[in-house]
Amino acid sequence: MTARVGLVLAAGAGRRFGGPKALVEYRGVRLVDRAVGLLRGGGCDLVVVVTGAAPVDVAGARVVHNEEWDSGMGSSLRAGLVAVAGRDVVVVPVDMPWLGVDAVRRVRGAGSGDGHSADLAVATYDGRWGHPVLLGGRHHPGVIASAVGDVGARRYLRAHADSVVEVPCGDTGSPRDVDVPGDLLPAP
Repeated sequence: MTARVGLVLAAGAGRRFGGPKALVEYRGVRLVDRAVGLLRGGGCDLVVVVTGAAPVDVAGARVVHNEEWDSGMGSSLRAGLVAVAGRDVVVVPVDMPWLGVDAVRRVRGAGSGDGHSADLAVATYDGRWGHPVLLGGRHHPGVIASAVGDVGARRYLRAHADSVVEVPCGDTGSPRDVDVPGDLLPAP
């Protein structure tokens, strides 16, 4: 069965950017709304947005506030995984406005080819791991334990690399993130 839950990590203060990136508009749409739309368009029935530095209302999503947002992305991932209660989840950071809906669909539906769904999968771009990432519910305790500071699931995924399904997504969009205002131009 494919994951039907999406998780947007949107709690940061965006210090390098000059403010919370969740609230930044790109082509008239806030980055947080783009991320929610991406996950919805990719087939996620439930989308959870983890906020922190700034209050954010998001239509069509459940908002979870991370009290420890300033400790790094790891705390936001932990808060989001606790909120989805062990369900398989597709994770995207808020600051990647050029990810494609097809990447979400592919990662969400990743399988081993024998009819069984994968429960750990990552999008790849030119052979490099990127987002979205699928985290099966049974892996949440391990991911939560390893997500510290600005480290999200990567440490856990690397430790379980033999179980990770790599999903080519280079033709679906760009995994480039936004760190400073100039990163929004030019679009990939």
